[in-house]
Amino acid sequence: MTDTAMHPETAPLAEPVKAPLVTRPLGLFGSLRAARANLLDILPELAVRQPMVSGKTGARWHMVMDPTALRRVLLEKVEDYPKSVVTKNLLRPAIGESLFIAEGPHWRWQRRAAAPAFSPRNIANLAPVMTAAAEAAADRIAAASPRAVNVYDEMVRTTFDVISDTTLSGEQHFDRAAMHRAIDSYIDVAGRVSLFDIIGMPGWVPRPGRILSGNAVTRMKQVADDAIADRRKGQGRSVPDLLDLLMAGQDPETQRQMRTPEIRDNLLTFIVAGHETTALTLGWALYLCAFAPDIQRAAAEEARGVLQGRAATMNDLPNLPLTRQIVDETLRLYPPAGLLSRTARAADTLCDREIRPGDTVMVPVYALHRNRLLWDKPDAFDPARFANGTPVDRYGYLPFGDGPRICIGMGFALQEAVIILSTLLSRFHFQQVEGRKPKPVMIITLRPEGGVWLTATPHEPRHRTVR
Repeated sequence: MTDTAMHPETAPLAEPVKAPLVTRPLGLFGSLRAARANLLDILPELAVRQPMVSGKTGARWHMVMDPTALRRVLLEKVEDYPKSVVTKNLLRPAIGESLFIAEGPHWRWQRRAAAPAFSPRNIANLAPVMTAAAEAAADRIAAASPRAVNVYDEMVRTTFDVISDTTLSGEQHFDRAAMHRAIDSYIDVAGRVSLFDIIGMPGWVPRPGRILSGNAVTRMKQVADDAIADRRKGQGRSVPDLLDLLMAGQDPETQRQMRTPEIRDNLLTFIVAGHETTALTLGWALYLCAFAPDIQRAAAEEARGVLQGRAATMNDLPNLPLTRQIVDETLRLYPPAGLLSRTARAADTLCDREIRPGDTVMVPVYALHRNRLLWDKPDAFDPARFANGTPVDRYGYLPFGDGPRICIGMGFALQEAVIILSTLLSRFHFQQVEGRKPKPVMIITLRPEGGVWLTATPHEPRHRTVR
């Protein structure tokens, strides 16, 4: 099917739910209230119209939407723009000095040691787990029909099954429910910005909410420590999982290997990030497909023609271009990491504006992906814009970040998302439930508040041609 057939020139492009951006200064306490409820509520409307917005709310800050300036921050001067103090304060209690937090030489050796775990070959070896999870999700949704289903919750369960099986090979001692409760508890309590963060207090000053989240962190770390200890006693596998690969990983430059605390912190990073972000992508993608039935029908036809009733595999991915475009467009409209934050370490100039040491430099990915200087009809859902690759400057589309710190699990996440989404679209037609629109809310990740409630009607069986 041609792009024109999927999106006739005369058809108006749909504009799905979006966050209302700020049109007036909020002040210190207004910013704090907004940030604790929804970080998107602190984004100024100017951020979708200008290349850079600056201000002062306790500390000086800059929001950067200019691709040339972002290239400087994320690639050319990456050492001068480490992860912000706020980001580290939010996440260090749970994931320590893992890849997501560490800086400089400590980050570089870990990245080199972990990189083989996410090679295309190893990711491909883990694809059968994703296929099985897609099949199980389809069975659960079919069993619930014709009732409405919160497909976001279903996708959380599905991607947690994937990450636990690809990380820990589905070991029986691993209490998935306990780990998932601990993750949710930590994000809900500790992930909210504190007044101390807004006014720039040092990281060593305790944040009350993060003290209260200590039990959840302890539970998460205990589960990971137990898994590592059991693995050290166990047998090797014909297909190594991510824990095997982390334990065997070695920095080729220093021959250094991760010790148990480093393995644990990175394992927790992969478990937390590896299921949450992909579940969000899939939940939002299904909402968008229900919102735009013509696009959903085209993607379903593509998937049904390729899959012929079975669940998708890694080998099917080249034949599912529209499904991949839907994933890419979902990541544009609802990037799971909707706001990245850095702290300037040295004086610099961005967009002809002075940057001082200690300034917070934010990359509001949500606003960047809707910036009118970069995107045509930026609030519309239009997967066809990705038909020939990314249609804007590489640094105008950053769902996984970029530069040396680009998300190490990007290939894993995209493979998983296309396998699961294509399987579900080939089996069901999804429709919105009246009066139940999701609201984009960001604490650490960009979640659909209220869930994504859809009805799922099974497609009629596709009859195969007898030859």
